[in-house]
Amino acid sequence: MITTVVFDLDDTLYDEIEYCKSGFSAVAEFLAELPEAPPAEHIFGTLWKQFTSGNQTKTFNAVLDELDISYDDKRIGELVNVYRSHIPKITLPQDSRDILCELGVKYTLALLTDGFLPAQKLKVQSLGIEKYFKCIVYSEQLGREFWKPSPAGFEKIIQILKKEPENMVYIADNEKKDFIAPNKLGFLTVQLIRSARIHTSISAQSGAKAQCVIHKISQLPALLDGL
Repeated sequence: MITTVVFDLDDTLYDEIEYCKSGFSAVAEFLAELPEAPPAEHIFGTLWKQFTSGNQTKTFNAVLDELDISYDDKRIGELVNVYRSHIPKITLPQDSRDILCELGVKYTLALLTDGFLPAQKLKVQSLGIEKYFKCIVYSEQLGREFWKPSPAGFEKIIQILKKEPENMVYIADNEKKDFIAPNKLGFLTVQLIRSARIHTSISAQSGAKAQCVIHKISQLPALLDGL
């Protein structure tokens, strides 16, 4: 019997691509203040072109090269910090809000999220979702080595809520890392495949796949009721 529903954050409760847009907008506004820089709108367009073409690791370097703006490692570090520390302009989709309200009546809800701590906390605050969860675990608070697929975050939730894993379900998006630990611990795992998701890789690792797959968060209550 499921008593506890644990959610991932990015690309599960909202489209992470919206956070990326917000972050790149903040970076563009920062760069536009430099004497040799073009307007923020042009910088954002260049950032977005690089990111959506598949450059998701050296985006800032490529953009500064393309715009002929001089930089060093310190400048790249500044841009990364602007991206991670900006107050994101993101909103919780109505279907996610409806599901959190509906499930909160019947289940204990928790949130487990990886990522750089200030950024993840700012996302949660901007989405206004703290009130829905009995506990929120930011895996970076445990140590960066305890990001998923480490089981540490899941074990922390089990410890806080004093629930048995076989009575818990984890809803997430990323097959490469999200389901390995909860599958081993005995959770039910559900992959939510949002149409705008960023991470689309398929894992060949044993135990990496979720036990169930849905394509809309609104399908979750019926899935849980059918267990």
